[in-house]
Formats: sequence, structure tokens, C-alpha cells
Amino acid sequence: MSTPPAGWRLQVHDQLPSTADLIREAAEAGEAERLAILARRQTAGRGTHGRSWESPPGNLYLSVLLRPEAPAREVPQWSLLVAVAVHSALLPHAGPGLSLKWPNDLLLGGAKCAGILSEAGLDPQGRLDWLAFGIGVNLAHAPPVPGRLTAALPAPALVPEAAASAIMASLDRWWAILGAEGFGAIRRAWLERGHAPGAPLTVLSPSGSHSGVFDGLDDSGALRLRTATGMETVMAGEVSP
Repeated sequence: MSTPPAGWRLQVHDQLPSTADLIREAAEAGEAERLAILARRQTAGRGTHGRSWESPPGNLYLSVLLRPEAPAREVPQWSLLVAVAVHSALLPHAGPGLSLKWPNDLLLGGAKCAGILSEAGLDPQGRLDWLAFGIGVNLAHAPPVPGRLTAALPAPALVPEAAASAIMASLDRWWAILGAEGFGAIRRAWLERGHAPGAPLTVLSPSGSHSGVFDGLDDSGALRLRTATGMETVMAGEVSP
């Protein structure tokens, strides 16, 4: 079994309903940051917008708890940081076909191989208290997702504990880069791994559907979309498909 990086505590469970539920309970109970919870199998895993996340043994089901000293408005920036960190950790095993899809999916050859779900808690004064990220990676299997192509990392499959340790170490590295260089460094790293400039995109957001071409990310991490009527900035949403 891989040893987690210094400062991290890794709990490994043979089966859980959802690592996200357990990490939220720990966060609300005051658990210190850098807790990671891994399940070899989930019975009620969930993805973005409440979708179910099929969880066969052999893939990675990991949730991590962070407590950054940051305002609540910066939560989307932390989601991008985690996406970059997961990409960096998996790249040596996935190869050059690994890319990011805004805001925090990972694609392998254009097919989804990983997803990240974020959740935040605020203190009574409305300040950020904790951040939790659920990270699912198709290490060995690519369960079908309606309307989407899916992929698993190439064989030989990474052991989930090894993948978890690599992701934790990568999170530490990118957290240090954020502290030393600011969000601009995270934004540049995401853009190097994300959509090509000018790529046609359709984004589903709370305000509706937006179609245009990708024009980068603004200083807050929001997606810039050049449409027929001008530039639009999308703070939250999902690139379709």
C-alpha cells in the first residue's frame, strides 16, 4: 500500500455509500485539513448535478478535505487548482491525450476518464470554513455514462492507493505554487491543459445555454465565451457534452 505524503491522513474503506458524505461529516465535525477518504467501492456514488457515479472495484473513489484561508468567492479557483493537480498526477500514467474540460473534468482522447465534485462549508460569519473535493478516476474500468464517451487509463492499471498518494502530493505542490505565485499560475496551467483557443463550445449554465468559441478564462477562473452577440463570461456551468 502506498504511503500518503507527510501531513496527510488517508482512511481506506472496502465499501462506503459515498466518500463525499463521510468527508462532509468529518468537515462539519471540525476534522483538520488534509484528510483523505478512499473507498474501494461505493454503493451510492454521485457525480455532477446529482448524477449517479457507477463505482466498480479497481477505480479511484477519493474525497479530500482542505481548509484554505481564502474568501468564499475563490471556491471556483480552488476547483481549477484541484483539476490541474489531478491532471499532473495522472499524466505520467495516461500519456499526452489527457486534457481538462471546464471546469473540472478530465478527458482521455476526448472521452471522460475522471471527474471532480466540489463542496464548501461556510462559518457563521459567511467565510469559507472548509472545502471538500470528490475525485473519481477510471483507473481500470470505464463505466458507461449516457450521452458521453468514457475511457479508462491505459494498462497496467494504477492501484487506487497509489493514485490517491500521487494526487495528494500533487495537491501539495500546486497549493504551494498558488501561495508563491498567485492564481495566475493556476490559470495558466489550466489553459495549457484545457480547451484549445477558438474551440467551439456549448455551455449549460443556471441562466441557460450558451454557444460560442472558447476565449480563455478570466482572472477569477470564469470561462470566456465569444458568441455571435459578443463576449460572455460564465461563472458556473457545464460544457456539453
